[in-house]
Amino acid sequence: MSGRMPEPKRNDATANAAIHRRGLLLRASTSLILGGALTGCTSFLGRGSSSEENSVAKLLEAPEPPELIREAAAPRGLNPIEISGVGLINSLAGTGGPADPSPYRDQLIEEMRRNDVKSPNEILELESNSIVRVYATVPAGAKRGDTIDLRIDSPAGSNATDLHGGWLLDTRMRLQQVIQGRVRKGDVLAMGTGPILTRAAFQGSADKRMKTQALVLSGGTVQKTRNMGLVLRPEFQHVKVSSEIAAAINRRFFFFDGTTRRGVAKAVEDDYIELELHPRYEGSLGRYVAVVRAIAIDERQGNSQPRLKKLASLLSDPATAADAALQLEALGESAIPTLTAGLKSDNPELRFYAAEALAYLDRQDAIGPLVDAIANESAFRYPALAALKGLEHPEVVDGLARLFNQPSIESRYGSFAALRSRPDAGLALTPEKFGTALRYYEIDSLAPPAVVISTREEAEIVVFGTPSPVRIQGAILGPNALIVKPESNDPGKLRISRFQVGQDDRRTLAPATIRGLVNGIVSIGGDYADVVEVLREAKSKGYLEDQLAIDPLPKALRTYYREEESS
Repeated sequence: MSGRMPEPKRNDATANAAIHRRGLLLRASTSLILGGALTGCTSFLGRGSSSEENSVAKLLEAPEPPELIREAAAPRGLNPIEISGVGLINSLAGTGGPADPSPYRDQLIEEMRRNDVKSPNEILELESNSIVRVYATVPAGAKRGDTIDLRIDSPAGSNATDLHGGWLLDTRMRLQQVIQGRVRKGDVLAMGTGPILTRAAFQGSADKRMKTQALVLSGGTVQKTRNMGLVLRPEFQHVKVSSEIAAAINRRFFFFDGTTRRGVAKAVEDDYIELELHPRYEGSLGRYVAVVRAIAIDERQGNSQPRLKKLASLLSDPATAADAALQLEALGESAIPTLTAGLKSDNPELRFYAAEALAYLDRQDAIGPLVDAIANESAFRYPALAALKGLEHPEVVDGLARLFNQPSIESRYGSFAALRSRPDAGLALTPEKFGTALRYYEIDSLAPPAVVISTREEAEIVVFGTPSPVRIQGAILGPNALIVKPESNDPGKLRISRFQVGQDDRRTLAPATIRGLVNGIVSIGGDYADVVEVLREAKSKGYLEDQLAIDPLPKALRTYYREEESS
């Protein structure tokens, strides 16, 4: 496999046209050079040039580039890559099993022998182990060292009945393709390991398959940086055009270390421009590429007053405002007055588009309108939070924290997640760490209390407001002999215990609160999966009165419905 990360193939017509054009140019250049040598001409098109020579010269001319980059080039490398591998889970409480003979078992044994693991067949016979298939998605723009979530599934013949409490050992994941009936493996694109969170823990175990399907939060580590770039359309494939486009991008986006300025774009071929992600758009790759493609190739036309006036007019029309804001953002600082004027519109949609573009230009005056958009319009929540996430201004922290009082749990948790990802999150968030990985947050909120469980990226419990006490009637029988019941002599306490064969009995008393329950489970050796399953069970039986939500994050690509104008 080549060193370049595998990417979706270019359109065949585009690729064939590029090859054909290069062939014509090569033949044309060769003919002209030979013709000049044989006739003694002092130039390619000297006296007595034939019509054929004129047509060849025309072919060699650089095409006239269009106004915007998007008219000349399409993005490449923006599709996610699905990778997979075969792994081994250990530390199961007798719920694994001897794996039946299968291609997956053969593949795992081969992998184990390659890494000098002794007696691999004996290891696969243990009931504390289970063979699994491991899947992950490497997103566009991923860099070496980035973490990704893993998906686990037990293949047929694994004989495992429950993966709860297990740990995924180091697993190599690759892009695998079937070519001419044979499975071809690529380079290792990610390594995976970590504690198991079964789907049964947060979705229930009515379906037995939920016990043998699982997640490993941030368990994968990307091994190769994914490249991305722009592919020129056939009619614009010329070294001069690709160089002009790269120069236009680099005028707008560049890195500066205090002494040296380096652009984000590099024209590596006459039909391909390599593109690096600018730090301001970290986590907003789609927006970044859209802005890059909205850059004007000709600098003189890009910042002209007639164009700014035209875009200002388009910004005032809901039908064209989104694209106008994108083009203004592509202009950079010269567009700030036009976008700022857009914030004064009476139309909330127009205000949002202007504020979103201003946020990516690091303008403080974008904060208020975006916070209002998150609070009042569900269709704008996802892009507004993405824009605020990277805006380097302390008022962003205050704005996101104000949203903790919103009735919508989506607004509250979405704002929390955006805030947690910022380097200044400590100004508003103070997590407690229970055990080795679980983070627990208590967030002041005037909204109805709610408890949030994460099944993405982080093992975290987030509590908004002051929830009611946990009132258990009888007992909760959790996984692997975990028992939670009220203390008979003190209704404000919970007795949490675990009794397992071959291990010392473990028990503790904890306050009958969400925090007490979570901390108590961890204190007797429980993990995040134990906490999640007990909370879900408590809610299902009515022992937890307040809202329990799982990943209530805003959704991308929602439709905004405009109010119909009165006739």
